[in-house]
Amino acid sequence: MNSLVQRGAMIMGIAVAVGAFGAHAIADTVTPERLEIWKTAVLYQAIHGIAIILSGLCLTIHNNPKFKTAGTLFSFGIAIFSGSLYALVLLDIAILGAVTPIGGLALIAGWVLFALAASKPATEPSDN
Repeated sequence: MNSLVQRGAMIMGIAVAVGAFGAHAIADTVTPERLEIWKTAVLYQAIHGIAIILSGLCLTIHNNPKFKTAGTLFSFGIAIFSGSLYALVLLDIAILGAVTPIGGLALIAGWVLFALAASKPATEPSDN
């Protein structure tokens, strides 16, 4: 199976788990503003987990390595964007919010690269 599809599926499973953790374990212990930050982190993780799966499927169909790079950028972006927001909520260290835009830029770069890869004609399918 395609490693991007596997990675995306794992990231989606983790998104469900951290979403449930936010709704049940910390909802009564953090401020409403911090809970909204948590929800944003979960949302972006889930959206980009699906994007990683889609990148893997497109890589298999179109055999364009830009899809693999886009998936890697999505993975990095999730780790930095969502990870810094999760840490901000759990650790209450405001400076962590300054790291979040780096992850956001990686997510944007992933989408730009995905669009560029999608603009190329299909080639032989791949097992990547």
